[in-house]
Amino acid sequence: MHVGSFVLAAQFPGQGQGEALHRAVRSAEAAEEAGLDAVWLAEHHFVPYGTCPSAVTLAALLLGRTHRIRVGTAVSVLPTTHPVALGEQAALLHMTSGGRFSLGVGRGGPWVDLEVFGSGLDAYESGFPESLDLLVRWLREPSVAAAGERFTFREVPVVPRPSEALTEASGPEVVVACTSPASVRLAAERGLAMLLGMHVGDEEKAEMVALWRRCARAAGRSPEEVLGAAHVSAGVCQIADRRTDAVEALTKAMPGWLKEGLGAHVTVDGRERRMRDPLAYTELLCGLHPVGTPRLCADRLAATSERTGVSRFALLTEGSGDLAATEENIRRLGAEVIPQLG
Repeated sequence: MHVGSFVLAAQFPGQGQGEALHRAVRSAEAAEEAGLDAVWLAEHHFVPYGTCPSAVTLAALLLGRTHRIRVGTAVSVLPTTHPVALGEQAALLHMTSGGRFSLGVGRGGPWVDLEVFGSGLDAYESGFPESLDLLVRWLREPSVAAAGERFTFREVPVVPRPSEALTEASGPEVVVACTSPASVRLAAERGLAMLLGMHVGDEEKAEMVALWRRCARAAGRSPEEVLGAAHVSAGVCQIADRRTDAVEALTKAMPGWLKEGLGAHVTVDGRERRMRDPLAYTELLCGLHPVGTPRLCADRLAATSERTGVSRFALLTEGSGDLAATEENIRRLGAEVIPQLG
């Protein structure tokens, strides 16, 4: 089991964007100091839900500031970027970090981002498989050409070529954010691990892992590849000497951030969207994830791993909105929870 931190660079009410980004950087450094396995970085545009607009850029900074910890994107939004451009950046980070970079990708949402970056709604609704396949080929082959609906270009060499890196892997791992059976099948057929969202519980995550395994076997993936897939579960973690104190820390801070952050999303086509009740959502997260005493948190992580088959966790530790409290939360995760996992 591998436990990492999920960094949103959330802008809580009353905070500036620089403050949110400083907390994000410092929390990632604290994660390495605390002995966590990884830091996963979110990416958002034009909303205070997350103030990092380029997870791969922040990953480059953090890879330069750390020495041991793995740094991944969770996720880089494929419909708003060219897969070759993202592939080049991923290869660069993979090679210069000694293989410490993981590339998580996802569809994102039908947001105004698609208009701003010129990719259009089709990139979100139907273009993700083509973009994903082009990205993976770029990271695995010495030269690539494209003749698809969205991308058409002559064969060009891959420079830098990630398979030339002196690491065990032929290139950076690619993880796919999955929220539906269609995205699970997409990832499984390509043998790519899943990133599962924090809004779903163990039962649904177990069903998604089971579906992934069935689809992967049907696509001809080997038994070793199927059973060895290291899926990632996103969640929330808040540690305190009493569970009530941990819950209180989150229910005081998170609803205001969720209301402003999620409420700021604008759809590109004017479609109606329904926002979760911020307090109810916070309470749901407290019930699903390791929120409470160190013993409770360790038991919750172990139970989730056993029930779902997920072996990696990306835990939001900045839910209090306070830098000092976030650092202390990460320190306790490393010192008091992870050692109990064995």
